[in-house]
Amino acid sequence: MSAIPFVRQFEFEYGKAAQLSPLIRRVVADNPGPFTYTGTGVYIVGTDEVCVIDPGPAAPAHMAALDAALEGLTVTHILVTHHHMDHSPLAAPLAAKHGCKVYGRSLQAEPLEHGKAGLEAGDDLSFRPDIQVNDGDIITGQDWTIEVLHTPGHTSNHMCYAMLEENLLFSGDHIMGWSTSVISPPDGDMGDYLQSLQRVLDRDFDMIWPTHGPAIRDVAIFVQAYIDHRLKREAQILEAVTDGKTTIMDMVASMYADVDKRLHPAAAHSVLAHIIHMVKTDRITCAGEPSLGSEYGLAKG
Repeated sequence: MSAIPFVRQFEFEYGKAAQLSPLIRRVVADNPGPFTYTGTGVYIVGTDEVCVIDPGPAAPAHMAALDAALEGLTVTHILVTHHHMDHSPLAAPLAAKHGCKVYGRSLQAEPLEHGKAGLEAGDDLSFRPDIQVNDGDIITGQDWTIEVLHTPGHTSNHMCYAMLEENLLFSGDHIMGWSTSVISPPDGDMGDYLQSLQRVLDRDFDMIWPTHGPAIRDVAIFVQAYIDHRLKREAQILEAVTDGKTTIMDMVASMYADVDKRLHPAAAHSVLAHIIHMVKTDRITCAGEPSLGSEYGLAKG
């Protein structure tokens, strides 16, 4: 089992469109932070008639940067990976400006506050795509073809977009080169996430472009390491419970002893996501529904 080979260094200039391939350009929004890294990378796909993926935050300077990047182009589609504030708020204003539709998937229910507070860039509860996309949908433009992949885990409505012409994936927050993705219940689901990661691995993409940070080029090695990392966490949880640690905070204190204690609340939600999956798969027991305050034991057999 190898450590995740994180990729963190890349050259960019805020607000300037950088040509990444003959069909792809990217504009990085000036919204760096603990969950956005250097900022939201907005992808413009196509030459004359384009789609925009994850338009990002509704900041005037960022809108002006996109206006400059899109000058002289026809925007035919806006695609959104999920409903977080660093991804979707500019989608509707940009669509209105260009007279096109927003594609994505709405949340089925409003997320619970306790599962999200302080762990993400925040939910865009106003996000309502014009077109609800489904797994396997094909979206076509003048010189590009996008396949929709439903990849729940980070959020229940997370969608990735595969560009068939270059065998690559726009992965949103599902897979990021600079960090692991936050999986926080109740909307985040670790079982779904592991299945979605395996699905991406099986597709054998040549490259992954996340919304935050640089490209992932050694795709198979990287995604397998992502999966291995999650499986290692589950092994650590089993070891902690075997050693008599029955609460999540006891487990976190042991498993994350070398991590800044200010990050332990976020770690606790990640452990909860793992434990919910492990209860469902009959490896951990819990009286009642799993929660941050529950007590846990080993399943018999």
